[in-house]
Order: sequence, then structure tokens, then C-alpha cells
Amino acid sequence: MKRTTWALALGVLFAAGAARADSAWTGGDDLPTSPLACDATAAAAAAKPYDGGTPTGAPDRAGKPLTVVDIPKLIGIGYFNATSKGIADAAKELGNVTAKTDGPTKANIDEQITFIDNTITSGVDGILFAANDPVAIAPVLKKALSKGINVVGYDANSTPDARQWFVNQAEFNGIAKSLIDNLAKEIGEEGSFAIVTSTFTTPNQARWIAEMAAYAEKCHPKLKWLETVEAQEDNILSFNQATTLINKHGDELKGIVGMTSVATPASAEAVTQAGKCGQIAVIGLATPNAMKPYVAKDCVKSVVLWNPVDLGYAAMYVLRAAADGTLKPGATSVKAGKLGDLQVVNGSEILLGAPFVFTKENIDKFDF
Repeated sequence: MKRTTWALALGVLFAAGAARADSAWTGGDDLPTSPLACDATAAAAAAKPYDGGTPTGAPDRAGKPLTVVDIPKLIGIGYFNATSKGIADAAKELGNVTAKTDGPTKANIDEQITFIDNTITSGVDGILFAANDPVAIAPVLKKALSKGINVVGYDANSTPDARQWFVNQAEFNGIAKSLIDNLAKEIGEEGSFAIVTSTFTTPNQARWIAEMAAYAEKCHPKLKWLETVEAQEDNILSFNQATTLINKHGDELKGIVGMTSVATPASAEAVTQAGKCGQIAVIGLATPNAMKPYVAKDCVKSVVLWNPVDLGYAAMYVLRAAADGTLKPGATSVKAGKLGDLQVVNGSEILLGAPFVFTKENIDKFDF
């Protein structure tokens, strides 16, 4: 990331006079941002040419059985168990798709690349992925395309030319607005907060954080951003990082934002064990089941997410449509079974929908 760019941006962000931590603010990327309006005004969809990749010499797969392997960032956590369920549900519904999920047990890009490379060698028709690193994963995905394999991403993108389509769970600026608005509501317009993320290069989290900085500058300029720390999507490390933030910043810390489905409940547990419920707000992205105990105890008031089962389900339908040739460059929508028609945005992205906020009033209605 270009630190000089962010140093300039932060100079504006903290121009209200609030001091910040000595450590450099990190965690976002240096791509252009598009913060939404401070009120509920929706953003206008901008037209953009298709910028995805194309399989080389792909056979005619229209209506034919497909063998698909799903390789998420890691396996064995609730979030990707849910996306895997959605993929399996869609494959069963489609009736002519055999799908399985495999991948590393830790969010390690080198291991993920190895899994994808092995999958290519096995001779599959399609690969679904959620990238641990958008650039590092690109060569192996391009290799898959060069072998005529259909490649679709979800949750965390690669560079666009390394896959055909990417199913975006929500627009990055929409997630950013929801997180910052809910944070400001809980800690006040001049409150201080920190972020626990996965890694500084994880593409979706870096993009959310970049958009959060832009939106905070625009709509909540007096919020004080203390620092961002990495936790590798590891439960113990996330808990330890949140505990360190609590001890390091003391009473100044009014909120912790968790950027992963692991970091958010681990941060809530750290706040609980520190006896700081009601003093330190925890806002973040997580599955409702993981957060129900903390919401029930009023230690967490807002959980921002989407339905990861639907995300996996949509990704499988998009891959089927790409393989069939019914989803082509220039399309404006794609049919996704029970989800109906999903919009094509940003050239080669399929938008699942707006983020959803789980609260004490609605969280028990969901089970994933």
C-alpha cells in the first residue's frame, strides 16, 4: 500500500484536531474510493465495460454435467461452512452439478494456490474461490482459465482478468457506510475506535477499510481512528489482539470494529472478559449464530453482514450460467434461482444485495 497516500488522507481525516496513535494507520488499499451519501440516498450505478477474463478453448458445457470445486480462503469456520452449504444447495437444485469444497485450514495464500493448482490438474469444469490475496492468486487462476476452466470468485476478489465473474456480497461502500454509521451511533461522533482485520492485503477487507476511511472523513469527521491490527482470521490471535487494544488504549477506546467473522466474536469475548460491556462497543461483520450470546447480553448491539448461504448459492448459479453461455460480457443481470435476478455491476461483478444489520430484535430469526 502507498503509505504516503494514506498519510495525506489521514491528515484530512484527523484535521478536526484529535490526536491519533503513533503507529501508522494500515489495512486499506490505495484504490479510488466512492463514499456514499451521509443520508440514505442510493448511489447511481455506473456503467463499465466487462473487465473479467475468458476461458481459453472451453468445451461446450451448455446444459451438460459440471464438476466444480470450491476453494475458499480457509475451511472449518462458520462463515465458509455457510457459503459451502449454499453452493451445495444450488448444485442439488440445478441437478447437473457435482460440487465439493476443499482448501487450507488457515487463511494462507500459498496453500490456497496449491489447492487450486491441484484442482486444475484433476480436470474440473469449474472453480469457485474466495481469495486470500488478489494479486498473488491471479497467476494460478489465469492458468485455470487457460485450461478452459470456468472461474468465478465470491466474498474476496482477485484481479478481474484472473476470473470471469465475482459475486460481491454487498458493495464495498455500502458495507463501509453501515459499519461507520452504526459505530458512530454507539460511541458518539467523537469516539475513538480500532479495527481488528485479517491481513492488510486481504482484498475485501482492505477495500472495506479504504471505503470506511473515506466515508468517515465525509460523514463522521470527528471520529478518532486509533489503529488497525492483523489477526489472520485466527480466533486466539483475534482475541489477543482485541485484548491488547483494550489494555493499550484504556478508557480512550470506545469501539472495536471486527472485519471478519472470526475477529468480531473474538473481540466481543475480549470485551466481555475485560468487564467492558457497555463501555466498549463491538461492531463488525459476523454470522448471527456466533454473535447471539453477546447480543443477548447487550454486549453487542449491531452485527453487519449478508447471508453467506445465499452468497455461495449465487456463486454456484453464476458459474452454471457462465458455463452454459447464458451469462456473457455485457449482461446486466443473471438469474439465480430463488434469489431471482441479480444485478451486474462494475463490469464483471454480480451484486448479492445491500448489507443487513442484525440486532437483538431480529437476530434469533436467523440460523447460520
